[in-house]
Amino acid sequence: MPKVTRNPEETRDALIAAARREFEEAGFEATHSNKIAARAGYAPQTFYRHFADKRAIFLAVYQEWISEEAAVLDSVRGAEDAAAAIIRHHKKSLIFRRALRALSLTDAGMRDARAQSRRAQLASLRMRLPHLARVPEAELAARLLQIERVADACAEGEFADLGLSAREAEAQLARLLSAAFGKPR
Repeated sequence: MPKVTRNPEETRDALIAAARREFEEAGFEATHSNKIAARAGYAPQTFYRHFADKRAIFLAVYQEWISEEAAVLDSVRGAEDAAAAIIRHHKKSLIFRRALRALSLTDAGMRDARAQSRRAQLASLRMRLPHLARVPEAELAARLLQIERVADACAEGEFADLGLSAREAEAQLARLLSAAFGKPR
């Protein structure tokens, strides 16, 4: 059991870590705040000192996941390495990503948070890759969404369902990344 602390930031971090494990093991619907608090080593009321509800902590976990993915991508070079890193990151969070996709369809707040995150990703891409400044917003968004969907399909084994190898799937994601964000010729 985690060490209980009176430091609000440490408590919040422990709750987020526990929530992430719960969401990854059971999904959103089967998890509740009492399980999250207990897993972090706290009483249920501690949860509510830091988060309004389960949706609020899910959003905090999502923000952490986004930051991790950005850090992962910052540490790699080339489309092949980026594809492999993205797939690994998505595989580690299969159940969480499924819950995220489902909630984005049914929960307006989650849909807004996801849209806000994607807008930030697009802005970051434009800042980091100046050649994308000439790409229309809708086209860049389509590229991002396509890559996100293919990454999830790779992680979920959908290519294998079609008789294709994981290596072929990863190569396709690398090609998409290169075509979408690579430097112009």
